[in-house]
Amino acid sequence: MRAETNHPDVRLIRTGLFHEGPAYSAYRARGTIDWLLIYTTGGNGCLVGTDPTEAPLETSAGDIVLYRPGTRHDYGTHAAPSKHWDLLWAHFHPRPHWLEWLDWPTSVGGVLHLPIVDEPTRAEFFAHFHECHVLATGAKRRNEELAMNALERALLTADAINPRSSQPGIDSRIRDAMDFACRHLGKRLSLDELADVAGLSLSRFAHLFREQTGTTPQQFVEQQRISQARQLLELSSRSIKQIARDLGFDSPFYFSQRFSKQVGMSPRDYRNRA
Repeated sequence: MRAETNHPDVRLIRTGLFHEGPAYSAYRARGTIDWLLIYTTGGNGCLVGTDPTEAPLETSAGDIVLYRPGTRHDYGTHAAPSKHWDLLWAHFHPRPHWLEWLDWPTSVGGVLHLPIVDEPTRAEFFAHFHECHVLATGAKRRNEELAMNALERALLTADAINPRSSQPGIDSRIRDAMDFACRHLGKRLSLDELADVAGLSLSRFAHLFREQTGTTPQQFVEQQRISQARQLLELSSRSIKQIARDLGFDSPFYFSQRFSKQVGMSPRDYRNRA
């Protein structure tokens, strides 16, 4: 385990590129005074929330997580399947105009989470973030300011795929329901339950959701499940049956049917091509 402090030096930015084995973990009960951005480049990380009944967030290549100041840090290498975690990280103090870009979907324990599914966006984000690390740890004049500029480009790349950013005028009640759905893709999600989360009547919720997002709640949930399934097929060794179960589909057959309709090929063919 690496020695970690509760409060890093007050600098604009600090970065690191870690290649960690199964024993790596970090815990800070009160978090830090700055923001922490972690990008998984390989292997698997495990992020534990404050609720013991809540399943940890498992990260794989392409996952970005973000900790706000004061949010508890409790993370480490996932025990399986890879038993290693490769991560690029940055502790930083955001420029004021960045804050609207940091409104990401919430995952376990208040941790913000964005998965980058498509390879071009993943490559673009990594290029900017890695340049940020090289500059922050280099000896160039004004290296911190240069690193912050590279980090800004990385955050703008992430902002382009942030579902909360792509619909800036969305009603906060609908956004709450969307966030709830994204956090509970593995369970049966009824319209009644989502309407309750939004604090709206069923008819008002369905109408407002369609009006604000251009899709029905059921279609949105299925899109999120298929998106997550594509990532799991690409980056994990889980069976198709297990992926179907974990993402709330009634059966592997129904999952394959819906996946094929959305993606244009079966889950097996998609995995083989990936």
